[in-house]
Amino acid sequence: MTRFHLKIVTPDGLQFDGQVEELVVRTTTGDMGIQAGHINCVAALGMGKAMLIVDGERRYAACIGGLLSVVNGEVTLVPTTFEWADRIDAARAEAAAKRAQAVLAKRTASATDIRIAEAKLKRALLRSSIANSKNRFKK
Repeated sequence: MTRFHLKIVTPDGLQFDGQVEELVVRTTTGDMGIQAGHINCVAALGMGKAMLIVDGERRYAACIGGLLSVVNGEVTLVPTTFEWADRIDAARAEAAAKRAQAVLAKRTASATDIRIAEAKLKRALLRSSIANSKNRFKK
């Protein structure tokens, strides 16, 4: 399969810089797949699983917010949060989900607290799902 250059940059720094065969990310309008020769585009990232194929091997990550840019064959992913599956602390993600669920269970929680807890719960469930996936690395 033909490769293309991908760079993944977050506020924490460079996460990936190399050749890949395919990239699939969640945008705000649904999943988007990128292969070599893709048309130029810019898309806002949503919250979901990112999948890269590097040297025939699938790599997964939690990818939340930011932008995807394809310009003349160069692909740049600038997510707010990007965590490789093998680096996610599953116990920490599950604890965060429980904390968020506790806030949601309170009858006295404000509307703001509920919206924040819902967002935290979604992130925690995504991270937990990816960390516990049996397909974290698969050829």
